Amino acid sequence: MRSEPRMLPLLVAPLRARPGRLLALILWSLVEAVPALLAGQLVARAVDLGFAAGRPLTGLAWLALMGLGVFAGAWATRQAYPLLAAVVEPFRDDLVRTVAEGSLRRAVAGGPVDASGVSRLTLQVEMVREAYAGVLMVVRGFLLTVGGVLLGMVFLAPLILLLVLPPLLAGLGLFLVLLRRMAGAQRDAIVADERVAEAAGTASAAGRDIVACGAEDGVRADLMAHIDAQAAAARRLAALMPARVLCLAVAGWLPLLLLLVAAPGLRAGGLSAGAVLGAATYVTGGLQPAVRSLIQGLGGSGLRLVVALRRIHEAHPQPRPAASEGAASQGGPAASPHTTEPSRYDVELTAVTFAYGPQADPVFRDLDLTLPEGGHLAVVGPSGIGKSTLAGLIGGTLEPGTGQVRLGGRPPAALHPADLSAQRVLVPQEAYVFSGALVENLRYLRPDASDEDVATAVDAVGAAPLVARLGGIGAVIDPAALSSGERQQIALVRAYLSPAPVVLLDEATCHLDPAAEARAEEAFARRPGTLLVIAHRISSALRARQVLVLDGDRVVSGTHGEVLERSELYRDLVGHWSDGGHGPTMVGDDEAAAPAHGRTVGATSPRMRS
Repeated sequence: MRSEPRMLPLLVAPLRARPGRLLALILWSLVEAVPALLAGQLVARAVDLGFAAGRPLTGLAWLALMGLGVFAGAWATRQAYPLLAAVVEPFRDDLVRTVAEGSLRRAVAGGPVDASGVSRLTLQVEMVREAYAGVLMVVRGFLLTVGGVLLGMVFLAPLILLLVLPPLLAGLGLFLVLLRRMAGAQRDAIVADERVAEAAGTASAAGRDIVACGAEDGVRADLMAHIDAQAAAARRLAALMPARVLCLAVAGWLPLLLLLVAAPGLRAGGLSAGAVLGAATYVTGGLQPAVRSLIQGLGGSGLRLVVALRRIHEAHPQPRPAASEGAASQGGPAASPHTTEPSRYDVELTAVTFAYGPQADPVFRDLDLTLPEGGHLAVVGPSGIGKSTLAGLIGGTLEPGTGQVRLGGRPPAALHPADLSAQRVLVPQEAYVFSGALVENLRYLRPDASDEDVATAVDAVGAAPLVARLGGIGAVIDPAALSSGERQQIALVRAYLSPAPVVLLDEATCHLDPAAEARAEEAFARRPGTLLVIAHRISSALRARQVLVLDGDRVVSGTHGEVLERSELYRDLVGHWSDGGHGPTMVGDDEAAAPAHGRTVGATSPRMRS
């Protein structure tokens, strides 16, 4: 049973992640609370020292000071909004990433299509974004305003607190009880909305089959049932909303009523008219608006925030880091993701079975593989046999159905994304290059690399002629104007420059000529770390210290000489390459009439896997 995500850590995390912005927001908020703190005091002095004493100009001067305080509070509010955006917008980006990655993980694992993910990615994420900003402003304003009001009453007349605090606490307590019921109703409304989206998406995707089977009436009835359930949930939520008025009456209006009733007794006890009027100002100008904003904000935006955020994290839970063996044996907690970055960079697969869906034949079944630190492995086999799938499993973009994949002793899924990126770099066959400066492309995985580091990487991989032709590392490039080989060279320099100790080249040199490919692979072989090459040419295997041959259900690994003795496919590939006298090139089924020496590692196989 999946545990319910804890809301408080999720809500506090965006604030803790940006302590500088949070501190600035608090400081400006203190300035914003100045009117609430001084309003009653200034009104009391304006009455007692000015108007009641027959000095109206003095009274107006005190009120003018209150106006200056309001101006200062407004200016502070203006400064607080950009700081709020600096907290909320990255939080929204994190949620979008969570939903997108969760849906992709489910799709890759062969799970059902997540039609309700569209609702989460659009409606719920935007709901959380807006609600989170609103709740931060409301809670911040309530705490500072009520704190300023109560502190001002202490300096004005402490006796007034006995009239204000009890109804304030009673009203807030009643609201918290009501809020729990409203949260349940809000959750039902959001779940009903998801079910409508999921049912509508399923019906839309299967429209042709529905018509062919004559099932329109049944599908329509099912959709109407979901829509009716959504409407009923919305009505239940709406029925609870008026109860908020009672909470506001107790917490906001009852203190004023008690103050007015007690005013004669307070005057008889020696409290000045200005102090009584100042206390009323604190209640009407500070306490009431703050309570009203809190009840409306938490009763509206707050409910939507908590329920939508919980639904997002329930539907897309983040991978949990596996506990270390010592902690697991003693029942200790798993370490934090950022404290579990591997210190080793070996690769180990144990009894790995993987298939692209529950009904698909496994690409791998009980696969065992060990690539020690500093190892250099070439993976060969026909196209479609599973070579790219193997790279995805090691790189953490795919998860095994059964068995264990360990990168530096830990499963890739257990690593925080930042730690995984620091541990391995995966270069696919189709290299991605973005528009902008060439140096930004090259430094993408290592932004702090110096120009000297970049030049060393460019020279090592053999991309110096390309960089010179483009106009130097400061040149602005258009990816559409580059050839596939040029894009691959840029991606290779980027990978070489990255700090990751494990490099996975998934046919990352297939668009280069044999000499350029050899130079790039030899550069990565000299680079400290572990190297895995999905071979496009058999010459990649001859350069590697370890070879893995994927041949249908049979897997053979070892040194070049060992695999040559044990694998007929490998002997065939090496023989054709050496006998032909030409560098092998990729051949497909439509090239079956090509000479024998054209057969290569990439030759098409009936089993399409990778």
